[in-house]
Amino acid sequence: MVNILFYNIFLRLYKAGAQLISPWNQKARSWLSGRKNIFSRIRAEFSAANNQVIWMHAASLGEFEQGRPVLEKIRLLYPGSKIVISFFSPSGYEIIKNYAGADYITYLPADSKANANRFIALINPKLVLWIKYEYWYYYLEALKKRQIPVLLISAVFYPDYIFLKWYGNLHKKMMHNFTQLFLQTEESKKLVAQIGITENVTVSRDTRFDRVVEIAEKAEAFPVIEKFCGKNIPVIVAGSTWEEDEEELDHYANAHAEIKFIIAPHEINEERLKEVESLFRRSIRYSELEKYMNDGRGPMTDFSSTNNQRSMTNVLIIDNIGMLSRLYKYATITYVGGGFGDDGIHNVLEAAVYGKPVLYGPVIEKYVEAIELADCGGGIVVDSALEVESVFDRLLTNPEEYYHACQASKNYVYARRGATEKIIQFIQANRLLTTS
Repeated sequence: MVNILFYNIFLRLYKAGAQLISPWNQKARSWLSGRKNIFSRIRAEFSAANNQVIWMHAASLGEFEQGRPVLEKIRLLYPGSKIVISFFSPSGYEIIKNYAGADYITYLPADSKANANRFIALINPKLVLWIKYEYWYYYLEALKKRQIPVLLISAVFYPDYIFLKWYGNLHKKMMHNFTQLFLQTEESKKLVAQIGITENVTVSRDTRFDRVVEIAEKAEAFPVIEKFCGKNIPVIVAGSTWEEDEEELDHYANAHAEIKFIIAPHEINEERLKEVESLFRRSIRYSELEKYMNDGRGPMTDFSSTNNQRSMTNVLIIDNIGMLSRLYKYATITYVGGGFGDDGIHNVLEAAVYGKPVLYGPVIEKYVEAIELADCGGGIVVDSALEVESVFDRLLTNPEEYYHACQASKNYVYARRGATEKIIQFIQANRLLTTS
């Protein structure tokens, strides 16, 4: 009872906090406005009789990308089904809201007993996929009560996880509500065994391995990027960067006009873009470069030349969302941001799949793939700007070390594919969906 009381207090405080900061915080405004009249919209969508519904919930964009391979395989195998995706975060919903692979995309109504029962009754799912983490008590309780199968996909746990704490009984109860846990690591399996979950567990690894391979093998060309990079010029692609990352990179970029840099900040609001521009002196935004190329202004064909002022621009700032996973293929060396901040490293697999060395900061203790990639030699952990520069110089001048890192990165990713297939096999073997 105490756990439920504190949980309900948390839910109310979260909503109150969003309302309080919404006048000046766009994410909070979107979180609130996206949930206005939400049940009216859902009722209109599901008013008629529907085919079997598969519902996938993802906290945000990263979790959606983890669930996407499974969802798209289900769509292929069960084309008559209706796919519903819900998001907690605006950063997931706003980017994916027009995704053609789903029939309906919505915010998840705030967790409460009434909301959970109402939402589930309206969409009436046959199967539910919950991606990685972010567990909502009333939804999981309502699904279990209705005996609707819920699969937890690509979850990973650590010894300090809340369900192992003395105050973690509510989370422990939520974990027991899943029909099957598909986990990334053997350690995670041992940890859930400590709370009595031993039968419905599969170590399938991470579905992101399947996703990044798919992206890499289908990646289309970007003419603007190709023109910027030129030929036979070293290119360093830094993705999902924060200010702490950019401060590790700016001196090297400013001191090496002969090397091209592509910087894709994690956030692309105007304030952040101006911060990046202030650090990298010879920079241009992607939107500006694209405009030059499209309207014929500016000598873009001479970008790699040494005899015009435009060629001195050696840093391209990506001011849009959605390109990053395909930009790494243009890199000689990659850098993945987040490893110098409290939140930790971003997706290193997006870079490693192209068979390129991957540099990142030291905050990786809760990121299995970053640790394993470093252990096999494909990833390189750096602790300072001086070390970043030293590693860049080494890789660019030592072909043997560079080749080893490239091979290690690609081999690491390709050897770990197959999580999606394990999940699909479970669904089929247990007849969780029908083909009619």
